[in-house]
Amino acid sequence: MENFQYCKIEIFIPETHLSKLQSALQSVDAGHIGNYDSCLSYSQVMGCWRPLEGSSPYIGEENAVSAEPELKVEVTCLRDHIDVTIDAVKKIHPYEVPVINVIPLYRTSFS
Repeated sequence: MENFQYCKIEIFIPETHLSKLQSALQSVDAGHIGNYDSCLSYSQVMGCWRPLEGSSPYIGEENAVSAEPELKVEVTCLRDHIDVTIDAVKKIHPYEVPVINVIPLYRTSFS
């Protein structure tokens, strides 16, 4: 698993927080590819959840599955910057526990 330089990070976030996310990612140089920075892609998806007792903030109804549109944002970052990138995202993310996936990229067109 150590044979990769870059990874892809997937972040699920409300559309209202996209500009905050872009700033946070730029502050840690995530999405820097060649002579470009702030490179990311996003698509609208539907997020589903059922709140459990003790959720904070409690969004939804007890024993019911809720659904709302959100964005799935994809950005590349250096393996060595994973922790600072995740920390930067958590600082601006509105969810109690953000969904942030990190996927190693073994072959890229820019490395």
